[in-house]
Amino acid sequence: MLKRLFDIIFSFFGLVLLFPILLFISILIVIDSSGGIFYFQKRVGRGSIDFRLFKFRTMVTDADKKGLLTVGSKDNRITKIGYYLRKYKLDELPQLLNVLIGDMSLVGPRPEVRKYVKLYNENQMRVLNVKPGITDLASIRFINENEILEGYENPEEAYVNEIMPLKLKINLEYNSKANLITDIKIIFQTILKII
Repeated sequence: MLKRLFDIIFSFFGLVLLFPILLFISILIVIDSSGGIFYFQKRVGRGSIDFRLFKFRTMVTDADKKGLLTVGSKDNRITKIGYYLRKYKLDELPQLLNVLIGDMSLVGPRPEVRKYVKLYNENQMRVLNVKPGITDLASIRFINENEILEGYENPEEAYVNEIMPLKLKINLEYNSKANLITDIKIIFQTILKII
């Protein structure tokens, strides 16, 4: 209950305070390339229930039809402004709306697409016992995941067999000892890592 109250207060005030920045980013996206301002993707949330994740659009329209993973900073599907939004994680800011409406939390395991959730084993499925978050310890550790995947001949295979299991292990450890103090520390660690 306390975590939900924390999420509501900080997501609401975050959206209010960041509104000028969100508006500026929206204008840059419109100027930079054709397509919508936002990108909506179906992700798997708590209890294995699908929800619609909000992000600023950082790629050309229909880019996800060419693959779900982004590999390297030079993925030719990424727009000019999209490169910077991704680099500084600004594309994630609209997820404050997901937090406000209750699909997500500020801190929790990053939500995955169903395609990869289907590969979870029984133990890994426990990661879905909590609300997904905008940030988590696995996101901090793999903040340069796109660049890591760029070094593999088969990036998707590397993600499924190497990175995803590590992220799930980190998130399951978080689930077992999560509390508000831990969440606040993760938020500050995320901000420092991005800076």
